[in-house]
Amino acid sequence: MKFSRIEKRDLFYAGIIISLAFAILFAGGYQALISLNSGFIVAFVIAFLTAGVGFLLHELMHKYVAQSYGLKAEFRAFYPMLWLSLLFSLFGFIIAAPGAVFIGGGFINKDKNGKISLAGPMTNIVLSIIFLLIFLVASAGGIVGESAKVGFAINSLLAAFNMIPVMPFDGVKVLAWNKVWYALTVIVAVGLFVLSWFI
Repeated sequence: MKFSRIEKRDLFYAGIIISLAFAILFAGGYQALISLNSGFIVAFVIAFLTAGVGFLLHELMHKYVAQSYGLKAEFRAFYPMLWLSLLFSLFGFIIAAPGAVFIGGGFINKDKNGKISLAGPMTNIVLSIIFLLIFLVASAGGIVGESAKVGFAINSLLAAFNMIPVMPFDGVKVLAWNKVWYALTVIVAVGLFVLSWFI
């Protein structure tokens, strides 16, 4: 994959800010910033390895599939939404829309657009299953097990959330391409997220 200097910058800052927002959320909102301690650092590491990695790989798979079709694809961060995510995390919730991969440089039909769009949620589904397997192998009470549990929940949620069939989510383009793939992806993503409530 090819990356521009601006794209590298945007991926770096978007990954850090979204991880920081989730770390604040995990650590208890605005109180986390008042009492900066080792617990918050642990929360940031967990947030980066679960939410941050999930977000970055989601966007990079959009880019990879688009470039495999010979198209130009570059990630751009939505800085106003990143700052809002950070602000909202202080009050115990997150609205995460850190950015998107913009595609051009050639003809994009429904087939290509659908597969490019599906690549992101499918990546989160694969990650959620990997985290689930780690959770099942690791001790449920240990930091590895608990981190894997968080990664499982977040990535299954990211997959399900991105399959909402309205713009600008991936789901609208997947649905326009193939209704069967859309339905299967939604069933798996939602099923995994519901399962995360019971483990």
